[in-house]
Amino acid sequence: MLDIRLLREKPEWVAERVGHRGADVAETVKEILACDETRRAGETEKQKLQSDRNRISKSIGALKKEGKDTSEVEAEVRAIGERIKTIGEEADAAENKQRDLLLGLPNLPHDDCPIGEDEDANPEVRVWGDQPAFDFEPKNHIELGESLGLFNFEWGAKISGSNFVVFTGLGAKLERALIQYLLDTHTQKHSYQEVSPPFLINRASMYGTGQLPKFEDDMYGVDENEMFLAPTAEVPVTNLFADTILKEDELPVKVTAYTPCFRKEAGSAGRESRGLIRMHQFDKVELVNVVKPEDSAAQLETLTAEAEAILQALGLHYRVIELCTGDLGFSSSKTYDIEIWAPGHGGYLEVSSCSNFVDYQARRMKLRYKNADGKNQLCHTLNGSGTALPRLVVAFLETYQQADGSVRIPEALQPYMGCEVIQGK
Repeated sequence: MLDIRLLREKPEWVAERVGHRGADVAETVKEILACDETRRAGETEKQKLQSDRNRISKSIGALKKEGKDTSEVEAEVRAIGERIKTIGEEADAAENKQRDLLLGLPNLPHDDCPIGEDEDANPEVRVWGDQPAFDFEPKNHIELGESLGLFNFEWGAKISGSNFVVFTGLGAKLERALIQYLLDTHTQKHSYQEVSPPFLINRASMYGTGQLPKFEDDMYGVDENEMFLAPTAEVPVTNLFADTILKEDELPVKVTAYTPCFRKEAGSAGRESRGLIRMHQFDKVELVNVVKPEDSAAQLETLTAEAEAILQALGLHYRVIELCTGDLGFSSSKTYDIEIWAPGHGGYLEVSSCSNFVDYQARRMKLRYKNADGKNQLCHTLNGSGTALPRLVVAFLETYQQADGSVRIPEALQPYMGCEVIQGK
């Protein structure tokens, strides 16, 4: 959530910055400020009336001692009380409306975020490795997986519907091995603490990280949307620190978690959805960082490098792009996407999105730390996929396929798989 003080001081600038995302929020900003003015004026009048009521109330006792009629004074006190109640209700309504409008405003793009309308304007930051070359016609992951008995889409459709899958045999083991490898790498080499959070999340937590109110239609809700299936581990893990004041020496906080992720993908018709590429349920290992404000820019680079390290160790070709303003996520100020090359697919697939939210999420969830001066200051939050499956499986199978239809296992993953090759049936 944006700082209301920033909107008071620089309303046109805020509207311009958010406008780079492709959203016209000038009228919304004006409406927020009107609510703010109503609320503040009401609070000022309420305080004055409370002072008047206290002063006049004291006179009632004195008048009674003198045997004088106090009915008019008492009526005046009651009228003041009614006015205080009315003002309070109006101020509360203005505050609630202001908060709702603020929750609907996206984060400001970082100053150095490239300006552009959509993903076509995303600049490539770097490339790692070479695209694999084959002396045979490479298959896509669907052909490979079905021939090797790694997953079954018909079973997924039978028990759940389209865009669900059942991993089978060595496919299930590969999914489990990758999750274990990711968690071990991030905890043992990158100093993350592992947690295993609930997969059902309350509304307050969904508001805290920015999934609500904007993306409610994309989420799987239960109990009349009072609870939600986790869309990403970012939500439960970041909200572990909601309503918390951390000590300065506790920062940075680095936490990782595995969760299945559930998304309706509402409005995604026409987007790539064959096979494992776009699922309603998928596994992911998430990385969450909580840092001091002055450290968040550098931490984003570190976080992205930690996600990249996984792909490098697995020998998978990828590129890093920076999202332009028009492609930036709702809550993010700056984002790098890591896209992995899938030979059978013939293109890049996003497997990680590493974002710096600055104080946007922290303000929503009241996440602060006590600085060196003893003052409470908002933290900055970051998160990144470390990485997402099953798109990693797609690139893995397609990259390491062999002419006979088998799939090689890179050395880093062999201890987790217990084999060097996934053979055909």
